[in-house]
Amino acid sequence: MSGNRVTRPGDLGVPFRLPLLIMGFISLAAGVGAGLLRLGWAAPFPPAGLMPLHGPLMILGFLGTVIGLERAVALGRHWAYAGPLLTGLGGLSLLLGFPQAIGAAAIACGSAVLLTGSILIVRRQRELFMVTMTLGAASWLAGNLLWLAGLPVAAVVGLWINFLVLTIAGERLELSRFLPPSPVAKRVFAVILAVLLAGSLMILMSMGTYLYGFGLLALALWLLRQDIARRTVKERGLTRFIAVCLLSGYAWLALGSMALLAAGGLTGAAYDAVLHAILIGFVFSMVFGHAPIIFPSVVRVKMPYHWTFYLPLLVLHASLAARLCGDGLALPHLRNMGGLLNAAALALFILSTLSSVIRGFRTAK
Repeated sequence: MSGNRVTRPGDLGVPFRLPLLIMGFISLAAGVGAGLLRLGWAAPFPPAGLMPLHGPLMILGFLGTVIGLERAVALGRHWAYAGPLLTGLGGLSLLLGFPQAIGAAAIACGSAVLLTGSILIVRRQRELFMVTMTLGAASWLAGNLLWLAGLPVAAVVGLWINFLVLTIAGERLELSRFLPPSPVAKRVFAVILAVLLAGSLMILMSMGTYLYGFGLLALALWLLRQDIARRTVKERGLTRFIAVCLLSGYAWLALGSMALLAAGGLTGAAYDAVLHAILIGFVFSMVFGHAPIIFPSVVRVKMPYHWTFYLPLLVLHASLAARLCGDGLALPHLRNMGGLLNAAALALFILSTLSSVIRGFRTAK
């Protein structure tokens, strides 16, 4: 099949990409299981000793690998695939019980590959969106190196969030060429970038929480105002679905940042509420919305739109609302039920994706 051939000099075909994607999804399954164990639910996978690695498996092992694979495909060079390979192997080493330093070192090396590729691109294409994604990659590498050095997850999570938030914001800014922001809007965006970077660095010194929260809120409002999704949500089919994912994700980013500002720090119930509003509500809304575009480009499959795409998204939002209500009202049972339904939403997303791919194969035949 033509989809399995190398289409550009120096690129890799689908048979080489697919194992990288599978490694990422293994980290996702393990991360979800570790999260359920932390909430008191019985989960067969992974071992209970890996509960503290819930966040690293989700952020680094899964999201880092998937984003690294997407960027490697865009760059189209053999060496760029070393990034997702290293982060995927790092996630697996954490899962298999190797010393944490081994997995953290592999992930740090993988993030260094991603940053190298981003720098090469930005040297050729000096645009604000590419600078934004490069700053996200730099934040990720910095956070990974500090985690490798022994800092706790709570200290470096701001840098990890930067990686995800700035990567997404950069991609949306790239697509805004169809409805380009004004020069003033671009300058405001640059100021927001500076605030986010300064705030995340200050969190390392146990300060800067309000500055970081303000930066996240400002970015959410900027994206809500500038993104073309405000117009495409009036369309139909896949175009509307993607817009709904984007707009609802921005709302969760705003809510998470306001929760951080209200709490004044990542402690207690606020830690659970803020991180999951951003990392589940915002980031996974983006994953759900972009999957019908990313998967076909990475593994060369068709994903025809179906109305059932909305089911995982609805469960995600409802479960996250329940979880945050449980955090805010000090109702652990409601929080735990929301967490269980978070996992159900991700399982539904995987089933929905597989179902769409199967429909695509049948359509092709």
